[in-house]
Amino acid sequence: MAKPDYVAINREGWTRANAEYTDRQARGAWAQEEITYGKWQLRESDLRVLPEIEGKDVIELGCGTAYFGAWLKRAGARRVVGVDVTPAQLETARRMDEEFGLGLELIEANAEDVPLPDQSFDLVFSEYGASIWCDPRLWIAEAARLLRPGGELFFLRGSTLSLLCMPDTGQIGERLVRPQKSLYKLEWYDDDPGVEFHPGMSEMLRVLRENGFELLDFRELFAPEDAVDHEYYDTVPAEWAKRWPDEEIWRLRLRPR
Repeated sequence: MAKPDYVAINREGWTRANAEYTDRQARGAWAQEEITYGKWQLRESDLRVLPEIEGKDVIELGCGTAYFGAWLKRAGARRVVGVDVTPAQLETARRMDEEFGLGLELIEANAEDVPLPDQSFDLVFSEYGASIWCDPRLWIAEAARLLRPGGELFFLRGSTLSLLCMPDTGQIGERLVRPQKSLYKLEWYDDDPGVEFHPGMSEMLRVLRENGFELLDFRELFAPEDAVDHEYYDTVPAEWAKRWPDEEIWRLRLRPR
């Protein structure tokens, strides 16, 4: 299947990001023992939102350097597969997996078209991977195909409010700067071009339901009171994120067909 144009744009952006930031952060992330979420490092031990992992087959769509897959393998997952479209990110992930010896399976592929059989997994996961860089109509359908009946989908993305307050350049502020109606696909043309997908909650729920998912949990995430601006992802100031939700977690179950 031919890849959409945005796949190449995003691959190029993540190749740069890997050289500038994610490669040098990878070892510390892989070594981290506690599962945390997003740029504010909110702890799973506080949120208690992750599905049961012990003995499960897990696939991460848009795994990047695969640190989250490493955390899930340590948490007891039987099998962890990471899928990413950026060779540089996967090279880092493979180097880390060799060092830590966790036995992750890493595949170079577009998360909208994964070369694996139907009903192969108990959990599909994405933390700022397919959840924002792939078309929801495509990657969510692919998640449903890959899941066994009763399997779960778990993903983290930026909040709708943060995108509504985000200008084309610079940091977000305390006013709406873009219409929610146009959030489905956002194209950035600044010094770091990219194409993201951020349908609002009602539109995202419609896509999920059309693919057989039912909502189990939804969390809006705020920065903790001691948070400071992120060293690399600084578009959202910590002070803003302490007052309004910057990120959100979705947990869903695939209904029996």
